[in-house]
Amino acid sequence: MFSENKKDKHMTESTSNQNIIAQGTKIVGDFNSEGDFRIDGTIEGNIKTTGKLVVGKEGFIKGTLQGTDAHFEGKFSGKLSLSGTLTLKSSAFIEGEVVVGKLAVEPGATFNVTCVMKGTVKPMTNGGEPTATKKQQTEKTA
Repeated sequence: MFSENKKDKHMTESTSNQNIIAQGTKIVGDFNSEGDFRIDGTIEGNIKTTGKLVVGKEGFIKGTLQGTDAHFEGKFSGKLSLSGTLTLKSSAFIEGEVVVGKLAVEPGATFNVTCVMKGTVKPMTNGGEPTATKKQQTEKTA
């Protein structure tokens, strides 16, 4: 008896911060959210979210997306900036400018972008080999 109440309460709490844009829905404008999103419709505008974004096969975003993690099966056109991971399924179509922390791409996905990956930058020499750090250079000369 008590376990059922806890289950119902947990289900209500976990789904209360999820947003769904259904197939056939078109939103034009800018919006912010702290919750997770699933988009199966069309959005034209700027999106900022701290939650996870999932774009279904029929989903389409045209504009700017700023967030943490995104999982695409559908389409995106514009500027995309994520501090976490961008995951592209085989049906994904992405074009524009992308800045991500990590990138996961399935074979078959279309990824026509200029892409910058955040994180540790390793300086390269003309030959393509990593250059020694200042500490390593100092140790070699000492």
